[in-house]
Amino acid sequence: MAYRRTERTEARLAEARERIVAAAVDQVADGGYASASVQAVAARAGVATGSVYRHFPSKAELFGEVFRRQANQELGVLEEIATHDSPALERLAQATEVLARRALASPTLAYAQIAEPVEQEVEAERLVLRRGYRDAFARILADGIERGELEPHDTQTYGAAILGAISEALVGPLSDPKPRNREALIASLVQFTTGRAYGTLPSTTDFEGIVERAWQQ
Repeated sequence: MAYRRTERTEARLAEARERIVAAAVDQVADGGYASASVQAVAARAGVATGSVYRHFPSKAELFGEVFRRQANQELGVLEEIATHDSPALERLAQATEVLARRALASPTLAYAQIAEPVEQEVEAERLVLRRGYRDAFARILADGIERGELEPHDTQTYGAAILGAISEALVGPLSDPKPRNREALIASLVQFTTGRAYGTLPSTTDFEGIVERAWQQ
């Protein structure tokens, strides 16, 4: 007769798994992906290393789950803004500010999500996060076009371009132990994504300008 786990056993295993994932998130937030060995996560979670491997056969699988959890959380915030009924430029400004503030509030974790070298399996989850962000920005742009607030354009390309500019502008400040004026950086990013810095929606050729201005603040 095959062994069947009791509800109590299932609950205990689920609780241990959640504790391991939470410990992995905290480890990345404190020391980056490079610091997050399976041994470090196990110690932080208060479990044996073998227990981690029982739930996640490899480090890549564990941190793929970490990136997936963080992606769902971050995307939920951005998608909520994208579905508001306010004018498109207001939503672009809000989405940019929220994205930048959340990243700057947890810089080590955000840097790991954006730029730190990771395994291929984890990079796949990072790409899912980027596509989600792009689609949220594209949705705002599409709404603006439909309402006549914005000139017609390729919303997917512009969404990707806006996300790329924000990410690139944040990489330096996120990795700097003494970041420069964060409020000035956020203001510059909002100006850029809403087109107020140029009088039009930003183009893909504007990336160097926004990065240079952000670092000059």
